[in-house]
Amino acid sequence: MVKYWGRCVALLLCTAFGSSVAEPLMHDLPQDTVMNAFVKVDADRVNLVVRVPLDLLRGISFPTIHGDYAVTQAGPAVEQAVDALSRAISLWANETRLVPSSATGRLTALGDRSFTDYDAQVAQIAAPVDPDVKIAYDLGYLDVHFVYPISSPRAVFSIRSRVAEDLQDIAKLIVRYVPLDGGSRTVSISGELGRVALNPTWYHTAVGFVVVGIEHVLTNVDCLLFALCLIIPFRRIEEFAPLAAAFAVGNSVTLIGAAHGLAPAGNWFAAFIGTAIAVSILLTALENIVGADLRRRWLLAGLYGLLYGFGFAALWGERMQFAGTHSLAGLLFFDVGIQIGLLLALCVIVPALALLFRGAMAGRMGVIVLSAILAHTAWHWMIDRGEVLWHTPWPQVTMGSVYLLAQWAFALLLAVGAAHLVARWIERKWPNLAVRRAD
Repeated sequence: MVKYWGRCVALLLCTAFGSSVAEPLMHDLPQDTVMNAFVKVDADRVNLVVRVPLDLLRGISFPTIHGDYAVTQAGPAVEQAVDALSRAISLWANETRLVPSSATGRLTALGDRSFTDYDAQVAQIAAPVDPDVKIAYDLGYLDVHFVYPISSPRAVFSIRSRVAEDLQDIAKLIVRYVPLDGGSRTVSISGELGRVALNPTWYHTAVGFVVVGIEHVLTNVDCLLFALCLIIPFRRIEEFAPLAAAFAVGNSVTLIGAAHGLAPAGNWFAAFIGTAIAVSILLTALENIVGADLRRRWLLAGLYGLLYGFGFAALWGERMQFAGTHSLAGLLFFDVGIQIGLLLALCVIVPALALLFRGAMAGRMGVIVLSAILAHTAWHWMIDRGEVLWHTPWPQVTMGSVYLLAQWAFALLLAVGAAHLVARWIERKWPNLAVRRAD
């Protein structure tokens, strides 16, 4: 019976997937998965000029002759592909989905370089195709020019690509947005990102990056396990609140610093941070087993927060292109979203621990058992990530890297000094709390 219902569900999912509007554009894994586009705003219209590799259009039956496309006979197939693209690539002005008033398409040879210039590309699409051009199977492009009427060039324009959405983030659409007042910016999107604003307002940027920050924390297993390890021995809000605050300050410092280029680049650094995060979870879990001191714990929370800030900065580096001209606001609200996500995680973790540590798991026994499980998990992560780090080439030491290291070392010393002053203040304010150890 279970197998029967499982097959029915699978069949329904396959049916729904197959009826997608982008069905003609789904296919086996292609070699060329990068599409390019211009979105140019005029006073009364938006122009979308897009170049799609024919390797992504295997669902369209273009006629061929001796292994080459028959460009003089490809009119109906081009029209079918243009119609499919008009549904697979969507444009919005504010909350209104735009409908193209005209669409022109043509096949283009692989070696064509006209797409580097908007005007040259529009002129080429409008020109008749050379009947003698040779385009080998799956080795050319489909160029299309869509025209969308608009009521205001000051609207917030957004785009969504569902071309080859079965390939998830493999198929990329690189969009060069050209507003009415000049200038341009480039964004790279995939189907999994959904609808992306090309010229977001600060409000849309703020809301969007708060949501991104929350989602990232709540789906980041490393961060959730560390938060769990951090507060396992502590139950009262006056005990774990300083831990959360120290961790938040630490990751905010390195997030903002890394976002402004004050962090090493390269695969080695990402591998190093991943390994160091696993070590932080392991050491925190081991400290829970031997007995956690609140004063030392919140100091370590701040130091470990510096590591996690570098991890958060990696996501910011991927998403900052979607902040438009409001990169600073996007960064600050991304940080706000991270802290909200941490707060929401604690709102779940604290009651869950209260329910878990009852009966036989009450007191030190529960702390030791749960911490041992987390330490075992972190140990395997450390070994796996350490192996990746060991096989990752390290960069050569330069004066620039030494200067960057000196900056972070100086900042770390300042942070430790400030933390020491705060600790002394806590000792005077709450002497019993400052020396408390977990029971």
